Amino acid sequence: MRSTMRRWTVSNSVSACWSVCVFYLLAVSVIFTCRSACSVHRALRVANSSSTSTSTSGRHVRSYVHLQGDVRQRKLFSFQKFFLRIGKDGRVNGTKSKDDPYSILEITSVDVGIVAIRGISSNLYLAISKKGELYGARNYGINCRLKERIEENGYNTYASAEWRNKKRQMFVGLSAHGRPLRGRKTRRKNTATHFLPILV
Repeated sequence: MRSTMRRWTVSNSVSACWSVCVFYLLAVSVIFTCRSACSVHRALRVANSSSTSTSTSGRHVRSYVHLQGDVRQRKLFSFQKFFLRIGKDGRVNGTKSKDDPYSILEITSVDVGIVAIRGISSNLYLAISKKGELYGARNYGINCRLKERIEENGYNTYASAEWRNKKRQMFVGLSAHGRPLRGRKTRRKNTATHFLPILV
């Protein structure tokens, strides 16, 4: 009888110990899972916060009010084989000369897809008036805001970001003789408005 009682007691003790071990392992597993989930959640929050901060910062850097953003020095070589130039007298035209200092331009990103183009030697901005006339402006203004777009042939087009003619965009363009085209007569598909930015 005593032997049977001992076996029963030992069996119950082993069973109780096994139950405690299983419960302990389950508790540790739950705690570990919760901690992992919390860590992932915190990481996602930090990543989202960083992304938002970067996006906001990027918009601030490209604020056109202070002309901050990417700056490139280029020559704009037209499909008509002319270099766009901004003369000191404010006249805009084309030149065949590769050494013309007035053809060296500074292109500044002032907003998403919007640039300002300034002649290095003339210190004048390329501008399109409400009537579609090209000219060099002494001060940066709304006429100097140009939409830059890469066309299918690899050339760039520059259209007024402010003015349109009967809902049609007005582009910077040079004729086959290097003369400035009125914006009202320009079209995106017209190669006279196509320019290739060349690194200076």
